[in-house]
Amino acid sequence: MYRENMPEIIFHHEGRFLSLREIDDWEFATRPNATGVVGIFAMTSDRQVILVEQYRRPVQARVLEICAGLIGDEEEFAEEAIIDCAARELIEETGYTAGNLSPLLSSPTSAGMTDETTHLFFAENCLKTAAGGGVGDENITTHLVPLDELAGFFDDASRRGVLIDFKIHACLGALQLSPVPGKALNSE
Repeated sequence: MYRENMPEIIFHHEGRFLSLREIDDWEFATRPNATGVVGIFAMTSDRQVILVEQYRRPVQARVLEICAGLIGDEEEFAEEAIIDCAARELIEETGYTAGNLSPLLSSPTSAGMTDETTHLFFAENCLKTAAGGGVGDENITTHLVPLDELAGFFDDASRRGVLIDFKIHACLGALQLSPVPGKALNSE
């Protein structure tokens, strides 16, 4: 990984889940308990997109999202491969198991605010194998939306005050640009 001159890192605050640090007069957040994030754009064999909705305290609203989770945040999964984390999060949050899981892209989550990287995956031919709904105090609602009805579903959700997470659109764009996984969006 490329790093420029390894500058001094100043630690301003260390919380349970977030830390505030500074490099060369630039403050940013980091997660002391995780090594990154996975996000999974999932579809069933009949082209139903699997989305999750949950209340997010920082934005004080319900948010429509792809399934996602932290990498290495639990001791029992500290050494878990990124793709295995994605498969596990999909089952925990939605109750669906992927028939095929392939990487879409990896990118800084918000390069000016955090050092975190998000790894996005495409889960195809998903089957319901568990209850879903999340773990602990997560209260996740799963939505199955026909791919060709996504735009209308987003409009309806927005009218209800639900925020739409940009990672959904990032995955749709990546699937259109990626020659192998994108084939699933363009085939009937």
